[in-house]
Amino acid sequence: MARSRARGGARLLTLIAAVLLGITGCASIDSPQQEGSGDTGADNRAIKAGGTLRVALSAEPDRLDPTLARTLVGRTVFNAICEKLYDLNDKLEIVPQLAAALPELSGDGRTATVKIRTGVKFADGTALDAAAVKTSLDRHRTLEGSARRSELTSVKEVTVKDPSTIDIQLNEPFAPLSAVLADRAGMIMSPAVVAAKGADFATGPVCVGPFKFTTRIAQDRIEVEKDPNYYDAANVKLDKVIYKIIADQTTRFNNLRSGDVEVLDRVSPVNAEELAGTPNLRLMSTRSLGYQGITVNVGNVSGLGKPPGPLAAPFAGPLATEATVRRAFAMSIDRDALVRSVFRGQFEPACGPISPANPLSSDAAQACAPHDPAGAKKLLSDAGLTTPLQVSLIAANTPDGTRISEAIKSMATEGGFDVQIQPTEFASSLDLTDAGKFQLFQIGWSGRVDPDGNITPFVQTRGSQNISGYSSQQVDDWLNQARAERDASKRKDLYGKVVGTLQQDSPLIYLWREKNLTGVSDKVGQVREYGDGLVRLGTAGFFE
Repeated sequence: MARSRARGGARLLTLIAAVLLGITGCASIDSPQQEGSGDTGADNRAIKAGGTLRVALSAEPDRLDPTLARTLVGRTVFNAICEKLYDLNDKLEIVPQLAAALPELSGDGRTATVKIRTGVKFADGTALDAAAVKTSLDRHRTLEGSARRSELTSVKEVTVKDPSTIDIQLNEPFAPLSAVLADRAGMIMSPAVVAAKGADFATGPVCVGPFKFTTRIAQDRIEVEKDPNYYDAANVKLDKVIYKIIADQTTRFNNLRSGDVEVLDRVSPVNAEELAGTPNLRLMSTRSLGYQGITVNVGNVSGLGKPPGPLAAPFAGPLATEATVRRAFAMSIDRDALVRSVFRGQFEPACGPISPANPLSSDAAQACAPHDPAGAKKLLSDAGLTTPLQVSLIAANTPDGTRISEAIKSMATEGGFDVQIQPTEFASSLDLTDAGKFQLFQIGWSGRVDPDGNITPFVQTRGSQNISGYSSQQVDDWLNQARAERDASKRKDLYGKVVGTLQQDSPLIYLWREKNLTGVSDKVGQVREYGDGLVRLGTAGFFE
């Protein structure tokens, strides 16, 4: 029975992956890439061993600690140094990575047995075993400030069954388990380094990966080098990767054109067409699983993870207390115009956290209030508010961030709002918003295959990334039911109800869905990117 249940879960995940492939695909820079066409075939040139690859990142990653980290650029670095129990393949199917097989579920769905690969070593030379896996999973669940806690709330206990097997005891069946363990909650850290560094693990992270961490200079670069202890080291070609932090989009693009970097992560839509037409460069383009939008502070009174409550000045006001005011703000934004004018048509409008092609989506999950600035003004008037209503917006202090925030400000003006833009460096913006020192924050999410990963951490009461301070017992109950439900049609219905309530309460205002745009020099092959937005370099290298 346990084996049958495991295969049933795998079939559902495969179904999700297969449908998502139609919109996300996989890009591989071995030959010219057309947007959305997937892998177009291999370049016949051989990849040589050796060399240093330079990658331009669009922002400074936050802490390089899988338990505490939250940023996409951080996930890109982790992809080189910290493998997970599971990963996604080029079809967006969940496959074993440090695990030896997909979980086997007990008949009641409350115990997941995970076999661990044998003969694997961490970058410090110590052995990966079931005890090491338990150490990391327990840390993800219990460490103060863990960003993984709400992803693993269904886990009751992790026990070591034998040196290569763990049992994950669940409070109730947990449908997204494999998907959760295919991201940072499934990253396994060296127990020796965890014990030595504790909460300072990020200063010298040690995991299993094709590369190992060596150097970090804040706001400048992160360096990793090939790990000779890696179980597949024979297929790792590069000696070293340098991730260069270059916030300015024009500077990043110029660095790629000049050859100062070979890979440009997160190409600005402003530069996409020019890059695609530039000799000796390639453009990868895959549709994202995530969303971009605005988070509203409705109850983050004393910091992330603390009980929600009424806000104090200068963050208090009708935006925080009245859902109609938040809906009015959402109605002010013309998503179609935003995509056309700011993103050159490269991205897509979005009104919710679930991709419309996801098999767990529904009409309710895709419902969207029309652009209606006159209606927005009426809502404010009916609420007895004098317009323009002044609100503050934290936005990235980058050219893209400026263009986005100025467009939002202009549109919101027509709806009766006066948006005061606060340009802020990304890492600083996370600190401010974690502390609840904001009204509006323009931020998004790179996305996960299972909708739970796009919703629960952000809106469940005291969720690990619920910087909004939003709390709804009904939403919490629906999300918990969806996690425990194995019937896909019932999960779909529950997520439709959740998204419908979020549209009414508007703690997050979903605006657009990005494409993952990455530029690569034609000197380099086997750079891969899937719909999760992560640049994969494990088999990358320079052509001979």
